[in-house]
Amino acid sequence: MKAIIDRFEGFYAVCEKEDKAMINILKINLPSEVKEGDVLIFENNKIFIDIEETKKRRKEIEKLTQGLWE
Repeated sequence: MKAIIDRFEGFYAVCEKEDKAMINILKINLPSEVKEGDVLIFENNKIFIDIEETKKRRKEIEKLTQGLWE
């Protein structure tokens, strides 16, 4: 399963799963370096940051927002 960190609220990361459902994950269960927008992978009861997918999404968002503030 994959999910994207939408925001942090208190002790939780609010994440959007691939099926668009929202879930709350305790921050203590996440890698310490996570940030909003990171793509998470859930495998074998562990959570990892999908670095390549996160970079890809950031580039896509940058491309979409390019020129909005000119």
